[in-house]
Amino acid sequence: MRSYDFSPLWRSTIGFDRLFDLAESAQRAAEDNYPPYNIERLGDDRYQISLAVAGFSPEEISVTAEHNVVTIEGSKPEKAEREYLYRGISNRPFKRQFNLADYVQVKSATFDNGLLKIELVREIPEAMKPRRIAINGAAPDNLHQLEAKAA
Repeated sequence: MRSYDFSPLWRSTIGFDRLFDLAESAQRAAEDNYPPYNIERLGDDRYQISLAVAGFSPEEISVTAEHNVVTIEGSKPEKAEREYLYRGISNRPFKRQFNLADYVQVKSATFDNGLLKIELVREIPEAMKPRRIAINGAAPDNLHQLEAKAA
């Protein structure tokens, strides 16, 4: 994958810091693909992140939502070393972050059959939703009365 240098854009733009940070973090995230995950759209304003965390229990995983970022971390306590002939199931610690759009919030997290599922919902505040504005003006009755007096 190519890496892009955003420094020329930093010099000529104002207020796009978050966009450039997202692009840079996406470049770094492409390097690490553990644990595997899916992002699904369940509806117009509903999403779900599913992470395959085989070998981890719910107590060994933490989910944190803060400032438009969801962070999932997992770590296993140190145990007596075993002698593996082949080790294909990774139990290494991980930290995966997902950047959320404005007004997207974490609603719940469930753990089922080795999959961690995080439900997300976009809830736009009433003050930010489009609203119809009434137009004030002269009523048609007043218009007829003026014409009658002029004649």
